[in-house]
Amino acid sequence: MLAVHTGMRQGEILAFKWTDVDLEAGKVSVRRTLTRESGHYRLGELKTKRSRRTVKLTKAANEALRGHLGRQMEEMDRLGDLYQDQGLVFTTDSGAPLNPSNIRNRNLRPLTRKAALPQIRFHDLRHTCATLLLSRNVHPKIVQEMLGHATVAITLDTYSHVLPGMGDQAAKEMENALS
Repeated sequence: MLAVHTGMRQGEILAFKWTDVDLEAGKVSVRRTLTRESGHYRLGELKTKRSRRTVKLTKAANEALRGHLGRQMEEMDRLGDLYQDQGLVFTTDSGAPLNPSNIRNRNLRPLTRKAALPQIRFHDLRHTCATLLLSRNVHPKIVQEMLGHATVAITLDTYSHVLPGMGDQAAKEMENALS
């Protein structure tokens, strides 16, 4: 849900900490990513300065995070000292960072199968976010900032397939402006 609603990358979501979340303001801060080095996962730096960003949450994403926090707190209470609290939002049952391939194989694939949808990559959820926003006439600069692209040119180059139908709308708006 967070990938579709915010456009966050998988590594950003898996490195996401509760200190990055402001449920009252409905915002999340993207500050780090999960990287793999020598066969181990660790929290690392983001790709670019623009990748560091604050993203406004939809109401649905905010409610999902609230529910997730409640379930995680119950799990922490149940496990006690066995829970490896690293402050991460998305963890294994014991609090350890999630393995990205497990997300794809144990979560995403079964969900898409159950919903009778084609198999997709996790990154396609990010593409869905951008495509939905651009197709609803959200300004490309806002989409660029939300996705953490270094420049608006990257956003426009990547998602130009969404824009061709907008030419008719632009012509109509120009007619309206000049009439």
